[in-house]
Amino acid sequence: QFKDLAARSSDMIRAVRLGERAAKSNIPVLLEGESGVGKEVFARAMQGASDRRGKSFVTVNCGAIPGNLVESILFGHEKGAFTGATERHAGKFVEASGGTLFLDEVSELPLDAQVKLLRAIQEGEIDPVGGKRTVKVDIRLISASNRNLLELVRQGKFREDLFYRLNVFPITIPALRRRKEDIPNLARVFLQRFASEQRIATP
Repeated sequence: QFKDLAARSSDMIRAVRLGERAAKSNIPVLLEGESGVGKEVFARAMQGASDRRGKSFVTVNCGAIPGNLVESILFGHEKGAFTGATERHAGKFVEASGGTLFLDEVSELPLDAQVKLLRAIQEGEIDPVGGKRTVKVDIRLISASNRNLLELVRQGKFREDLFYRLNVFPITIPALRRRKEDIPNLARVFLQRFASEQRIATP
């Protein structure tokens, strides 16, 4: 939850307040910030502050999916839909239905997959690979990127229409060098966590 985050710096306090506001609605949120700033942790806090808390939270690292498997992993496939599809696969959208789908490094999605992602967001339904009918899904979408999506749009590497669908409520997570006031509290949290794992008493 947001109360579990170290937020004493003005930049982080602002991000948390925006996250709390966004959590009360179901609009798409885009988390921006450098690698390692805690975008997934922030996304989980958003779910914890929403009416979907306790439901599925499904993370997809878009940069780690082979290009030829993106559609299958996101939207699922039917048995025999392609070579190697020996059984039916539901896909991440279906897994997250009722809860939250977190698309990390969304900037890495290939353009053809971006088209299908846009349709899924607009229509609230997906087309599994090899399927004969669409599947309705109910997800809260949170995306994240460590790259400037607007610049990628200008370069023709990211669809403009998808950008505006994802960028409804942008929140920038500040790097630690911009929130030095949070370092002592973070150190305390990590110390307590590691001590608990090693069963070491802490002051």
